[in-house]
Amino acid sequence: MAYEKPLPRINGDNSGFWEGCRGHLLKFQQCRDCGHVRWPPADLCPACLSKAHDFLASKGLGRIYTFAVYHQAFHPAFAADLPYTVAIVALDEGPHLLTNIIQCPPEAVRCGMRVTVVWEAVDDTITLPKFKPAA
Repeated sequence: MAYEKPLPRINGDNSGFWEGCRGHLLKFQQCRDCGHVRWPPADLCPACLSKAHDFLASKGLGRIYTFAVYHQAFHPAFAADLPYTVAIVALDEGPHLLTNIIQCPPEAVRCGMRVTVVWEAVDDTITLPKFKPAA
């Protein structure tokens, strides 16, 4: 059966991130001039306005900053997943990423919980980063 959930749109700004995800690597832009690590990707550094950047490989570890447990599907493709947890994960390198928490009952999810990235290969172009409790 085909994947029915909405998928991110890959463009020039975010293509480096999604290429990294295909290889099971979280990559974020890091300013060459001031070192600021940014997400989402952008043409200019929000800290110093430089256009120069490289990609920083994340270790894929962080803490849950905030979360919500969905008990209603707002898209029919998510109905089988109910209840599911959507969270903002504060990665150790600085960026905050909106993602899903998996392999953890919703009632066990807590702000501050350590999490690690896991990967869901959707198709040949998209692999989604999701997070589970860190061991």
